[in-house]
Amino acid sequence: MGRGKMVIRRIDNSTSRQVTFSKRRSGLLKKAKELSILCDAEVGLIVFSSTEKLYDFASTSSMKSVIERYTKLQEEHCHLINPASEIKYWQREASSLRQQLHCLQQCRRQLLGEELSGLSIEDLQNLENQLEKSLKGVRTRKEQTMSEEIKELHMKGNLFQQENIELHKKIHIVSQENAELQKRNRPDVVSLG
Repeated sequence: MGRGKMVIRRIDNSTSRQVTFSKRRSGLLKKAKELSILCDAEVGLIVFSSTEKLYDFASTSSMKSVIERYTKLQEEHCHLINPASEIKYWQREASSLRQQLHCLQQCRRQLLGEELSGLSIEDLQNLENQLEKSLKGVRTRKEQTMSEEIKELHMKGNLFQQENIELHKKIHIVSQENAELQKRNRPDVVSLG
C-alpha cells in the first residue's frame, strides 16, 4: 500500500522543516552525483538553507568551472537569436574542435614516441609516467585475461577427466558383459577320462 499524495507547501514546524530539509538535501545531492556518474553529465548543484548555509556539489573539479560553462552557454544562447551570431558561434565551435583534434593528434604522436623534440624534461617525465600507467593497466588486464583463461582450461580439463572416468567405467561394464556373454555362449567342454 503506497503513501497518499502529499501537499507540497511550507512546513510550519521548524524542527520538522529542518529534518525534511536535511533528508531531501542529502537525497538531492546523492541523485546529482549518480546522474553525473551514470550519464557522464557535468552537474552543478547549489543549495542555500533558510539559515544561509551553503551546500553544493560539482561533478567536475570545481563549481567555478561549472558556473563559467553555464554562463558561457547562456551568453551564446542569447546570441543565437540572429543568424549572423549563429554563424560566428558555429565558426568558433569548429575552430575549437579543430584545435582539440590537433591537440589529440599531437598527444597520440607523442604517445607513439614521435615529435618529442619540443618537450621539456617535465613534459617527458609526465609522458613517461602516463605510459607507465598505461602499460601497468595493459599488463594487469593481460594477467586477468590469462588467469580467466587458465581457470576456464582447468574447468574444461576437469570435465574431460570426469568424462574419461565415466567412459572407463562404461568400457569396464561392457567388458564384463562381453565376458559373461562369452561364458554363456561357449560350448561346455566335456572331459573324457
